[in-house]
Amino acid sequence: MADSFYKYHVFFCTNQRAEGESCCQDYNALELRNYMKQRTKELNLIREGVRANTAGCLNRCKKGPVLVIYPEAVWYTFKDKADIDEIISEHLQNGRIVERLRVE
Repeated sequence: MADSFYKYHVFFCTNQRAEGESCCQDYNALELRNYMKQRTKELNLIREGVRANTAGCLNRCKKGPVLVIYPEAVWYTFKDKADIDEIISEHLQNGRIVERLRVE
């Protein structure tokens, strides 16, 4: 397997479905993606190869909101900035999976 361009590449589902259909954006996924981008920039993690992006539907709405971190393909759910901070601190800075937020 070739080396990844990024050390960690984070994809947030920010999909907005038709009214009444459950989706990640119902849980402020875009706001929390923006928060992660801001925090990774403030922590200078971009220089260390961390990138956070918006994704279209990741087809895991029932587990949502969700994000996935590559190259390990670890899926997380989250509810607030504290969860995002924990993912940044544990996974992106220290390489440890946050089991309590992990989605199988």
